[in-house]
Parts: sequence; C-alpha cells; structure tokens
Amino acid sequence: MAATAAVAAPINVATLVTPARCTADFSLVPIGGQSTSYSQQIADIQRLMQQSGLKFTMHSTGTTVEGPWDQVMQLIGWAHSLIHGQGIARIQTDVRIATRTDKVQPMEGEIASVERILAATA
Repeated sequence: MAATAAVAAPINVATLVTPARCTADFSLVPIGGQSTSYSQQIADIQRLMQQSGLKFTMHSTGTTVEGPWDQVMQLIGWAHSLIHGQGIARIQTDVRIATRTDKVQPMEGEIASVERILAATA
C-alpha cells in the first residue's frame, strides 16, 4: 500500500517579510581574469564595504558584514557590479547568512561568547 503524502496548506508569501537584520559571510571569486591573483578586486570590495557604513570584517577567505537584511544583500550585489564593471564577466560567490529573532547579537558577541567558554575551561 502506497503512503499518502500530507497535503500542506499553501504558503501565502504576501504575509512573509525578510528578517530585520542579518550577518552574512561571503566569499567572492572573480573567474576568468587575466591573472590568478585577485587581490586588487578584493581591495576594491573592501573600499566599498568601508563606504557602506555597515559593520564588516575581512578575513583570509572572504568578508563578514552585518546590518539590515536589505542593505547587506544590496552591498553584496554592488560588490558583483563593481567587479563586473572591471571587465570580469563571471563571478562565483558563496554566502552564508545568520539571523536571530530572539535578540540582537553583533558578530563580536558571538566570538566573545566562545572565548569566555574557552577561558573558563583553560
């Protein structure tokens, strides 16, 4: 006898809103440029981050940025447009996004929480 799948009620997307804030970690990789190095493009993206007014930090494989959802997503889109404008026809970007609804916890708070645990068990 075949199992019958439960039929879920349709989701009314008109009632959904994006989260107010997010922390996004993204790694943008230009593909097909004339060099295997893309440090100049990453430096240009960091200048864009500085001009955005959003909180961000660069790390060895990408950038973490936090702020209002729409502004963070727009900033990542602008990073694409900036690099495409430099003649790079193809870009691959990996993005991880974290949201919380129970409290506002800046990215430094996440790190401090883990550091307190490490210090207590040292």
